[in-house]
Amino acid sequence: MPDQNCNGLRSTQSTQHSFPIFFPTARNQFVRKSAAMLAVNASPPGSATCVDSNHLILSQGFQSNGLFSAKKVLSADIYNISRPHCIVSALRNSNKKAKNLSKKSKTRTLQSNRIPSKDNSELPGESLVQDRSSSDIDLELSSGSLKDNVPVASSSRSAVLQACVFTSGCLLALGAVVRQVSHIAFTEGAPVFDATAVSFSFEAWHVEWIIGLVILISSCRYILLKTWPDFSESSEAANQQVLGSLQPLDYIIVAFLPGISEELLFRGAVLPIFGLDWRSALAVGAIFGCLHLGNGRRYSFAIWATFVGFAYGLATINSSSIVAAMASHSLNNLVGGILWRYTTVFERKKNDLK
Repeated sequence: MPDQNCNGLRSTQSTQHSFPIFFPTARNQFVRKSAAMLAVNASPPGSATCVDSNHLILSQGFQSNGLFSAKKVLSADIYNISRPHCIVSALRNSNKKAKNLSKKSKTRTLQSNRIPSKDNSELPGESLVQDRSSSDIDLELSSGSLKDNVPVASSSRSAVLQACVFTSGCLLALGAVVRQVSHIAFTEGAPVFDATAVSFSFEAWHVEWIIGLVILISSCRYILLKTWPDFSESSEAANQQVLGSLQPLDYIIVAFLPGISEELLFRGAVLPIFGLDWRSALAVGAIFGCLHLGNGRRYSFAIWATFVGFAYGLATINSSSIVAAMASHSLNNLVGGILWRYTTVFERKKNDLK
């Protein structure tokens, strides 16, 4: 007899077949089709009992072959099968294929999106029922239906550090070459400015420029992040790509190496060639800003980098030294990285509490 949980079930005996089927009399076309597919010639006689609206028990005599999903019955090619144990074999083969495909797809999905399969070992027949809840959802994840919800992965820590060291080394070398070439050309009487006019000297009052630039630029960045959505998204994309995989001590490397190398090239070599005035500082700052486009950085970020480069240029012109610009640039990079990491960790903890 069918389970009491299957309300409205009745047993039918086909006049042409000896395989009795239990199916609901309600308007459930899906289960009626499943039951009809099982109504095939069988010898010895077998039965299919509906446990609920989703599962059937296949049995042969007093031996239960197990619990199967009614949905899996439709996917099995059993129209030409004449024995109950063949039907069971076909369904189990279908389940094995689904399990293998599910394992392959799980390797390409996020751990948080994995959905555990249901353990139905307590049900009659001591067999596992695998329905669409695990295999088909994993297939949808691997096929890209949730692709838009997966965040872009950060670059690896080693790749970021290697790129930082290599790029900074190239900028340092280029800046040193430009400074030396301009100096030689100037001493030979060529109509060019001597880039070595901007020295590496340091005086106590330069600290005022360093502190002032750090406060000014850090404050302006914070205000823009809160009031300019495009700049906020652009900064977040760049920070996530570069800083997302780094350890706390790595921030010192990615803050100071670019700060020193970029200032040596742009304010220590290019700026003196253009001329030591505010117009040259603005022009070099615009070049500096345009080079910050790409890798998720939009024109809003380029405008911000232009302003920052202009401020470093004014500090270089006023102090006649590149040290103030190098120090303030490096410290601003470090402050920005630390603030980003703090806010990111805080937001994650806040989301976890929810």
